[in-house]
Amino acid sequence: MDKRKLCVITGTRAEYGLLYWLMKEISGDSDLELQIITTGMHLSPEFGLTYKRIEKDGFRIDKKVEMLMSSDTEIGITKSVGLGCIGFADAYDELEPDIVVVLGDRFEILAAAVAAMIAKIPIAHLHGGEITEGAIDESIRHSLTKMASTHFPATEEYARRIVQMGENPKRVFNFGAPGLDNIYKLDLLSRIELEKELNFQLGSKTAIVTYHPVTLEDDTVYNQIESLLTAIDEFEMNVIFTKANADTYGRVINEKIESFTNKNPKQYKLFDNLGQLRYLSALEHVDIMIGNSSSGLIEGPSFKIPVVNVGDRQKGRIKADNVIDCGYGYHEIKEAIKKGFSFDFKDKIKKIVNPYDKHGDGKTSYRIKETLKGLELDEHLIKKEFYDIELL
Repeated sequence: MDKRKLCVITGTRAEYGLLYWLMKEISGDSDLELQIITTGMHLSPEFGLTYKRIEKDGFRIDKKVEMLMSSDTEIGITKSVGLGCIGFADAYDELEPDIVVVLGDRFEILAAAVAAMIAKIPIAHLHGGEITEGAIDESIRHSLTKMASTHFPATEEYARRIVQMGENPKRVFNFGAPGLDNIYKLDLLSRIELEKELNFQLGSKTAIVTYHPVTLEDDTVYNQIESLLTAIDEFEMNVIFTKANADTYGRVINEKIESFTNKNPKQYKLFDNLGQLRYLSALEHVDIMIGNSSSGLIEGPSFKIPVVNVGDRQKGRIKADNVIDCGYGYHEIKEAIKKGFSFDFKDKIKKIVNPYDKHGDGKTSYRIKETLKGLELDEHLIKKEFYDIELL
């Protein structure tokens, strides 16, 4: 019997970290064949050529789809999607996957899904049903849901939303967030090991900061990043910065942070990417997380650290009590950081439960793999019927 070919698409360092254990599960199953297509930031020198990390981890990359433009404007991103559709069409024609596996909501994944849908290849989508009202990711994620035939949301509420969009509940499987498997399976670095890996000293107070563009807001990124950096500079703390994604105006943010960190390299350091081991080890040892990354909401609660969530990028997502929402203003950010450092707040979040960790056993990726393995590959995966729900 021919092996079932599962083609995993990854375009960013963060996304790969979330997919890593699923890829390991697929590659280790004798009944399955893992295919990998890398694209987007993985292939960009500007973001560290992170496809090399995938190869170093022992995976074979079957295809590389170049699609990033040198411009990160709206026009540049749109052209990137067009290039991606062309590249993925050729890749699928050669690889002939049985199922395409995608995660999240980025424009690279939109291109991958459009090409798969037109080629009549079933799509399995991870992390659907979520809401991010401040970014184009919102529309992309829901578009992916309607193109996909099988869904792996991270919470019951997200699963309900997918069904509300007309997807059959028999094709919606909530096992939790697969990226959390890393916390159970990786041997995280000690504080001393982490400092050596980063070539950076953690202080008596240390923060990790990731700030991405809020793509549905025009001409505000300059003020947003200035307010954030000004607020951070008010505190006596060392800071690990990671670069923004290749979204609209992402380069503006990275340039601002690079200039800021260069002025005080002993206190601040910017990294192209940390990789899952160093990143999760940092969450284990820092005192606070600041920015607007989904990681603060998904991984942050597992480490019981305060997370200052700036602005609207994650508006609508399920949040544990460790998350402190604030606006874009300097004073709002400063007060939120101060609250995160307070003894009362840290004491309050000592016993929080991560809403994205359904089973708490590090086997989410295994469950997803087993489900994909057992799917019946018939015409119903492509010819979906709209599932109506009763309105109250």
